Amino acid sequence: MRKETERVRARTVKDGHALLEVHDLQVEIPLPRGRLHAVRGVSLQVDAGEAVGVVGESGSGKSLTLRALLGLLPHPARLTGGSILLDGVDVTGLPERRRRQVLTEAMSMVFQDSLTALNPVMRVGDQIAEVPRRRFGMSRSEAHARAVELMDRVGIPDPEKRFRAYPHELSGGMRQRVCIAIALSAAPRLILADEPTTALDVTIQAQVLDVIDTLRRDEQLGLVLVSHDLAVISQTCSRVYVMYAGRVVESGEIRAVLTGPRHPYSFALLRSVPDPDAPVHRLLTIPGQPPSLTAAHSGCSFAPRCAFAQEQCTAEEGDPGLVPVAAGESAEGHHDSACLRWETAPEWDDTSLPVDALERRS
Repeated sequence: MRKETERVRARTVKDGHALLEVHDLQVEIPLPRGRLHAVRGVSLQVDAGEAVGVVGESGSGKSLTLRALLGLLPHPARLTGGSILLDGVDVTGLPERRRRQVLTEAMSMVFQDSLTALNPVMRVGDQIAEVPRRRFGMSRSEAHARAVELMDRVGIPDPEKRFRAYPHELSGGMRQRVCIAIALSAAPRLILADEPTTALDVTIQAQVLDVIDTLRRDEQLGLVLVSHDLAVISQTCSRVYVMYAGRVVESGEIRAVLTGPRHPYSFALLRSVPDPDAPVHRLLTIPGQPPSLTAAHSGCSFAPRCAFAQEQCTAEEGDPGLVPVAAGESAEGHHDSACLRWETAPEWDDTSLPVDALERRS
């Protein structure tokens, strides 16, 4: 059974290509009074064994981006542009059914709400064993053994007994581990995790993240972790993409973005991180609301909420594109920003960013 799983996982990776490359991804939602441009030109890449974070406020397009990759967009949302490459091969032009098959063979998803993600009237062990039986042709006994093995690997105690449990009989942390086991049962090379620790207490959250990260390292899986929590991203990921209003506004090595953000939105997110050692009056928020994604606008989408916006920020048509920025002494690797005034970032505020608070929370 182990050899069969390894055989299924073994695929040729073309030299010089990332495991996953996404270019200019576009998702629209038709509405009675126009179209909502929910995802607007998102590009990202993930290498084998790499953990990449996607962070932003609710409604920034993070979850829709993941669902678009797997062809799981909710009706009536639809993919209207962009390309998805696996090992350098563009699968976007394939017929929809074939494209979804190729993508789901390479990727699995861990959803945000484990209770609604699981079938409430089906034993959790049977839900884990379903993919090995249907996709890999395992017998009932082989699939049972594989499910028990996966439950043990994700840290579910007494997996043989838990195999027969229903979702409501397990705690939130145990249910999320079941969801991770289901994702692994498809022998993927890439895990898409959509806020997998939401609604879990801090202790259980750390345990679940540790399970995901250990599996990533042991299996050399790619990981895309979506979260609104910068502490979670800083704990797990080596690179981060910051999304706002359906676009990536900053990307780079996690330490570079945390210690030297070059977009005001990233700066505002970092300043809003609660610091347990700071006075209560220092808790900061981002004023205003995200823009409507159905109406046209001039210039940067974040300008109406930006404390550092100037006339040039709204003078041009459309949002600024990502450009490489100069890295500071502590920054490593690529660092891109979609701010016209990224060079003035050191002048934005002389207060140190709460990186220590992030590390304490993680």
